[in-house]
Amino acid sequence: MSKTLRPFHLAFPIHDINQTIDWYKNILGCTIGRQDTRWVDFNFFGHQISGHLIDKNIKQIKTNLVDGENIPCRHFGIILDLNNWEKLSKNLTSKKVEFVIKPYIRFKDTKGEQATFFIKDPNGNVLEFKSFKNDGMIFDN
Repeated sequence: MSKTLRPFHLAFPIHDINQTIDWYKNILGCTIGRQDTRWVDFNFFGHQISGHLIDKNIKQIKTNLVDGENIPCRHFGIILDLNNWEKLSKNLTSKKVEFVIKPYIRFKDTKGEQATFFIKDPNGNVLEFKSFKNDGMIFDN
């Protein structure tokens, strides 16, 4: 993997800007960037994500079966090193955050082995946090 990887940008829908700011700041530890009355930027582990206010709630999210779990099709997240993944997992557990899919090891004993968990933000957006046993296998099939 390239050491010159550039930060990505992702925009996602929200329905309550203040609740969103509180959750991303106090639950995930993100810092707030620029903001307006209908959008807010966050530093998401070195990447820029932007919550944009929508007028309707998000509809039910479809899932696909992956390694025996119903994985929400629409989700975003970050690949952390295992130490930071474990710290975040413990931190979220201590804050009593409800997991969509609790922390576990997916694809155990294969080249794609990874630690993963899924949570929802207060707007219903699903986030995945994962850590590969071997980062060199992130894009291997």
